[in-house]
Amino acid sequence: MKRRDLVRAALAAPMLNLGRFRLFAGQSAPYSTRCLTLMQESTVVDMLSVLTIGDKWQEWARAPETFTAAEFQRFRDSGIQVFHHAFGLGGATAYESAINYFGSVNALIAGADQYMMRIDSAGDFTRVKGSGKIGILPGLQNAQHFRRPSDVPFFFGLGERVAQLTYNSRNLIGNGSTERRDEGISDFGVSIIEQMNKTGMAIDVSHCGDRTTLDAFELSKMPVLITHSNCRALVPGHPRCKTDDAIRAVGKAGSVMGITGVRNFVKNAEPTTVEDVLNHFDHVRKLIGPEHLGVGSDMDLDGYDDLPADALKQLRASYKDTYSFREKIDIEGLDHPKRMFDLTEGLIRRKYSNPEIQGVLGGNFIRVLTQIWAGMK
Repeated sequence: MKRRDLVRAALAAPMLNLGRFRLFAGQSAPYSTRCLTLMQESTVVDMLSVLTIGDKWQEWARAPETFTAAEFQRFRDSGIQVFHHAFGLGGATAYESAINYFGSVNALIAGADQYMMRIDSAGDFTRVKGSGKIGILPGLQNAQHFRRPSDVPFFFGLGERVAQLTYNSRNLIGNGSTERRDEGISDFGVSIIEQMNKTGMAIDVSHCGDRTTLDAFELSKMPVLITHSNCRALVPGHPRCKTDDAIRAVGKAGSVMGITGVRNFVKNAEPTTVEDVLNHFDHVRKLIGPEHLGVGSDMDLDGYDDLPADALKQLRASYKDTYSFREKIDIEGLDHPKRMFDLTEGLIRRKYSNPEIQGVLGGNFIRVLTQIWAGMK
């Protein structure tokens, strides 16, 4: 759709004031023409947004015909074209669990191919934009399923394009962010990183401990991603946030850091608002520049707080106290399917230029993934 067509379509919606339009039925806040144009012209990538936090996506995978046109429309209306769908699997059966996981993801994409396509290569970012489908970028938030280096190309063949080295705890590769001690990446981890570079699989260190994070940047010959984290300078002491040293490593590597909307990663006290999330974008921009910024919301379309009470209680219990959960996990204004529009409006308020916003919305992650995947073998 050309810009003039977008504006013409917006004019068909109830106009609240000059240059601002209600884009969706029932929407209380209007979006600016500039926001709508940026969302329309960008390839919007959320580098950590699972299809559903709960088990619904697995139900769809078992019976893809149950993924309806109405459910598809919710994803389309979000404005997000590519969802990095990744969970944190681990334990003694990590290898078998990962095979089952990628089997389920692939079954869903294949069975609902009128709605979805798998993102396998850089060219798929362009193809998904024109296809009208949603792109699924399969990944895992742990690399415990790599028993040996040869497992990396095996899982690459199953569609895995991004692997987080560790989740919150220690594995044979390195240490997670909430592990008691972080002694960095092991010799085995070095061999896994070398094979990931050789294969063209992106390395993610979002949940890694501080030493393990910096080791990955030092060891990898390709840019290392932080797909979903925040800035510890703004949330002192929180283990899931990254130090300024780690953020500078992102800049030195020419990589990208995705900012989350998880309340306890954004601020350690109330009130916590959209403006506090934007402060994390500004902190990274000041340290290393806007070309290293992206979005990794770390939630599904609806967020965490709408989960059934029992499921939410179980989720909270699965993390250590250092996660510092409060009454709410989501942030008002970013806790709904149209959050990318609200984030775009926030970046406009913070005086980001159009090219900078398009980079944040997806262009920066597409740039670095294109570089990493160029080494596919």
